Amino acid sequence: MPDPSAVENVVSVFADLREEGRELDSLVGELSAVDWARPTPAPGWSLAHQIAHLHWTDRASLLALTDATAFAGLVEEALKAPDSFVDAGAEEGAAMAPAELLARWREGRAALDEALAAASPDAIFPWYGPPMKAASMASARLMETWAHGQDVADALGVRRVPTARLRHVARIGVRARDYAYAVRGLAAPTGEFRVELTAPGDGSEVWTYGPEGAPQRVTGPALDFSLLVTQRAHRADLSLTASGPDADRWLDIAQAFAGPAGPGREPGASR
Repeated sequence: MPDPSAVENVVSVFADLREEGRELDSLVGELSAVDWARPTPAPGWSLAHQIAHLHWTDRASLLALTDATAFAGLVEEALKAPDSFVDAGAEEGAAMAPAELLARWREGRAALDEALAAASPDAIFPWYGPPMKAASMASARLMETWAHGQDVADALGVRRVPTARLRHVARIGVRARDYAYAVRGLAAPTGEFRVELTAPGDGSEVWTYGPEGAPQRVTGPALDFSLLVTQRAHRADLSLTASGPDADRWLDIAQAFAGPAGPGREPGASR
């Protein structure tokens, strides 16, 4: 019999993913065609590219959950053009009329939500990286929706109110510590770090990761940590503190997303 608390956590992340999509939808749902063409902080990507990328990845996630053979075909295509398949997917969607892209993104979100809810909590599904359970896939989709939503918000000059949904982004960022080193050809530190992040709200809640007595520590707001690990802000512009040389080095290279290390934002980039 499934652990009731585990099932509750799975349902919670699905609900958080739906809400993250709705929040981003509220930013783009009534925009003009001119606004859809507005450039975002990602070089060469308009607002339409951001939504098209999310739609493209939602579709891939849906296939991973429902049709492993079809998803394997997507992986084969990605291996043929590892440096360009992400941009190509965004370009394809961005070429649509904004109303069509918006409708398809909404339909894709709804279909993915249904597939996640129908998936067995213990089943393992394929992905471009390591296989994952449905709850982990939902967390990853939330992280990416939030990150690309930040690009949209920055392009529109909107300051979003951080929510408790950032716990998913923060958790991925912490768990991806060693990946950030590996993707740069570096050896990861052997010991665990302590990470203490002040949750959004009145400052009374702190999210903690790692051993309490670990000598390497990172502290600061959960929002700032999330911006750092998704490379939506430069470390110099964030209120994060590292104690210990290994923790300090990690904050220079941290990333929550799969794939090559990106250039990130320049110091002082407006948000």
